[in-house]
Amino acid sequence: MKEENIIKQYSLDDDGTIDNTIRPETISEYIGQNDVKENIKVFVEAAKMRNEALDHVLLYGPPGLGKTTLAFIIAHEMGTNIKTASGPSIEKSGDLAAILSSLEPGDILFIDEIHRMPRYIEEILYPAMEDFSLDIIVGSEGNSRNIKIDLPPFTLVGATTRAGDLSSPLRDRFGIISKLQFYTTEELCDIVKRTSRVLDMKITDDAAEELAKRSRGTPRIANRLFKRVRDFALVKGTGIIDIKITNEALDRLQIDKIGLDRTDHEMLLAIINKFGGGPVGLEALSSSIGEEPTTIEDVYEPYLLQTGLLKRTARGRVVTDKAYEVLGIERKN
Repeated sequence: MKEENIIKQYSLDDDGTIDNTIRPETISEYIGQNDVKENIKVFVEAAKMRNEALDHVLLYGPPGLGKTTLAFIIAHEMGTNIKTASGPSIEKSGDLAAILSSLEPGDILFIDEIHRMPRYIEEILYPAMEDFSLDIIVGSEGNSRNIKIDLPPFTLVGATTRAGDLSSPLRDRFGIISKLQFYTTEELCDIVKRTSRVLDMKITDDAAEELAKRSRGTPRIANRLFKRVRDFALVKGTGIIDIKITNEALDRLQIDKIGLDRTDHEMLLAIINKFGGGPVGLEALSSSIGEEPTTIEDVYEPYLLQTGLLKRTARGRVVTDKAYEVLGIERKN
């Protein structure tokens, strides 16, 4: 069935776990995003006290900050099941109808990349979110009819890296809207140490801090780098992740001291060498380094903007004085 390719369902095990990965399962285990976390804790508890489904939740921010993890945690804290889908996979009204009609009372429906859903699909969601009903038209032109399906109360959790791409009517139907921020070095250090315990791989404090510093403020990157450094520690080190093997591994992976990788350097150098430091438009920059515009905007730019290496102006992207300093290039007047 096509529905099986669109939606995945997860049930909580008897012991309350979702899976045995490094993903935290409860809100108390979740590190960072303290304001978002504390607010969600209040909203979840209030919904449980009223014996109601949690209001719809929109989580937005750069990739890898924990939006999917929070969706699973919300399901865990509510004591219900979570079904997941992605915006691009919902192409027809029948796809959405199949997903919504499969929900049980109180279920969490998590839609990742919700900004990539077609607008006509968004419109079908409006009554589902507001009135827990589904109005769809079936049949061909001239022989069509409207069908109304009542839905059980459910919670839609949408995740997006581009909240601005959501239509206003859809965005306004989310009762809880939370923006996830980049993590501090201290928070990432705690995440790395937790991962080391879960994966039973010892890491020294200075190695954990160094790895955290090079993780671009992003837990997903921190965990990915941890696994790669672990490989070097097992094959070329002593079986423990220390500062020496961490530096060696990250240098070989071409991750510099502030977390910039080869593509970051290519972007900054392209703006400097090919466009005189900017301004340069997104399409021109994309063509010059061979990366998709959406990848530049969603993956690379947020951290470069956050660290003050890049500025976005009305005329395009501009490299800052700090970027010249980091790259060791003397700025020409």
